[in-house]
Amino acid sequence: MRIETYGQQIEVTPALKEYVETKLERVGRHVDQHCEIRVQLSTRKPDFLVVATVNLPGRTLHADAAGSTMYAAIDVLADKLDRLVIKHKEKHLPHASHALRDNG
Repeated sequence: MRIETYGQQIEVTPALKEYVETKLERVGRHVDQHCEIRVQLSTRKPDFLVVATVNLPGRTLHADAAGSTMYAAIDVLADKLDRLVIKHKEKHLPHASHALRDNG
């Protein structure tokens, strides 16, 4: 998994970059194949905005989040991405009822 973090009119400090990577590690646990995540940090007064794009083989997932602090926005974004990746993974798994019907 590759995570690219950049800022739009905001400086991405090493602490912010490390926080993003730490929070998005759990997204990578749900993905079996290589994926690329691009994270954009910006401000939209009075909130902080974080936008992420996850490139999976055959699919691109997008999520954004806002918060009163950059860290809060990153937390919300990580939760959203986690749910999106799990939902995507569940759509592509064979269902037990289909397997039983095909074998029986």
